[in-house]
Amino acid sequence: MRSSIRSAVGLVAAAALGAGMMLAGTAAGNGNGNGLGGQPATASQIYLDEITDYGVCRGLDPACYNEWGNGWVEGEQKRILIWSRTAGPRHAHLGTPLAPGLNPPLNADNVAQAGLKAWAEERGIAADYTEDLASFSRLNNYQAVVFLSSNRDTLDDTAQTNLMQYVRGGGGFVGIHNAFGAEYHWEYYEGLLGGANFYNHGPNRDGTVETINDRDVSTSFLPETWAFKDEWYNLTPYPSFVNVLLEVDRATSEATVAGHGESHPVSWCQYYDGGKAWLTTLGHDAAAWTAAPLPGDEFFKRHVMEGLESAMGIKPFCAA
Repeated sequence: MRSSIRSAVGLVAAAALGAGMMLAGTAAGNGNGNGLGGQPATASQIYLDEITDYGVCRGLDPACYNEWGNGWVEGEQKRILIWSRTAGPRHAHLGTPLAPGLNPPLNADNVAQAGLKAWAEERGIAADYTEDLASFSRLNNYQAVVFLSSNRDTLDDTAQTNLMQYVRGGGGFVGIHNAFGAEYHWEYYEGLLGGANFYNHGPNRDGTVETINDRDVSTSFLPETWAFKDEWYNLTPYPSFVNVLLEVDRATSEATVAGHGESHPVSWCQYYDGGKAWLTTLGHDAAAWTAAPLPGDEFFKRHVMEGLESAMGIKPFCAA
């Protein structure tokens, strides 16, 4: 059943204080993204529900964004960094691990990196790419950093600090597919993903995507429902205080035991600790990144690229 939920009111600010927590604003509204999976949220309910505040300003309030120089401004070269380092099982769409350094030669099977790079260049966006921790630096040169199925302990301590400082400076973060299977032991990153993490999935299979919020630039062109093929990630924790953009329909979700039923998000966005985060669990099938036919692939491509441009600051971000 297509959800009637369109968005959630964001968590304005939160901070950990000693053993307790104080909320600088409460979340209101119903349904997906409010931290309770369909129930109204108050400060006391949030904490009883074990939703973590991550000690940062997060949610849908633009006051959580810091205009400190990492977003795109008119006249500036548009540039992104694609990060696809894996420290665990590697998705086929990533192909052979990349050689060290920045922008090493791509192999024929590095289809997701090559596809995203080409999509960006079609829009006048320069795209660097790497899987080398030594090259995960100078992030302020980019308006967005894209975690493209980079998984498990993909960052070391220095790289974690670099990402955190970049986000706080107003940087854009885009997480795609198995970016949700990364940094399980770093709570800051879980918060960056919308307070969510990958739990499990069923086999790659056909499904029906539902457009929940058609006001955002990454969804305004989409039909109410559209066919796509993916693994349809189940999430624990469930995303909280985010603007849900897309869901998968109940029938597809409930094909696996841990599915979320009629409220199963697959794309969302939020402000987080000074930055912008645009997120999608979609993108498993290698055909989604190539010219091979796949139902819904053009919708997926535009969804990703419009979301990327909004995180960069080129287009309006995360319209609720």
